[in-house]
Amino acid sequence: MVEAGTKSLPAPLVQCIEELKKLQGIGHKSAQRILYGLLARGPEAFESLAQSLQAVPRLIERCPECRSFREAGQPCALCQDERRDRSSLCVVESASDLSLIEATGEFRGLYHVLGGLLSPARGVRPQDLGLDDLPARLEAKGVSEVILATPPTAEGEATASYIASMIGSPTVKVSRIGFGIPVGSDLQYSDSQTLSRALTGRRDYK
Repeated sequence: MVEAGTKSLPAPLVQCIEELKKLQGIGHKSAQRILYGLLARGPEAFESLAQSLQAVPRLIERCPECRSFREAGQPCALCQDERRDRSSLCVVESASDLSLIEATGEFRGLYHVLGGLLSPARGVRPQDLGLDDLPARLEAKGVSEVILATPPTAEGEATASYIASMIGSPTVKVSRIGFGIPVGSDLQYSDSQTLSRALTGRRDYK
C-alpha cells in the first residue's frame, strides 16, 4: 500500500521507496531519507550502489560449515581463525545477528547461522536450517557448549527447544541467552551493550 505522503512524488521515486520498505527494519520515513540522501549525492551514488548490489550474488556465497557468508571461493574468515574457541558454538538466526554478537567482543567461539527459524506454517523444516548436520559438526569440532541465541519470540523459542532436544549429549552444555533482551523482541533491535549482558548472563537451557 502506497503511503498518502508519496502521492505527490514522481512515480520512479514512489517505486524506489516501496522497494526500500521491503528491507527489514526500513519504514516509510527511513526509505525516504535513504532515497533523498542518494538524490543529494547525484547520479554517481545510484550507479555505485547498483554496481555493489549487483555484484553480491556473484561474489558472495554461504560457508558450508557455519552457514554465514564468505567471499566466493575463499575460506571463511571466522571458521579458519585459529584464535577462536572451538569448544563453544553459538546458534543464531541470521548473519546479521552474528555481526551484532561479534560487535560485543564477548564471544570468541564458532557459529551456526540458521538462516531462519522453524515454522511448520511457513514450511521451514530442520533440514532447511542446516540442523541435520549440526550433531556431526559438534562431535567433529569437540564442542562442549552450545549457546542458543535465537530471538525470544514464539518461533525463536521453539527453534531453541528443538535444537536442545536434538543435541542430547551429556557432555555438551546447552545454554540460552536471555538476560537483558525483552521477551518478544528481536536481536536486530538490541544494542551491543544489551547483547553483551545477554551473552555473559546466559543460562543453562536443560
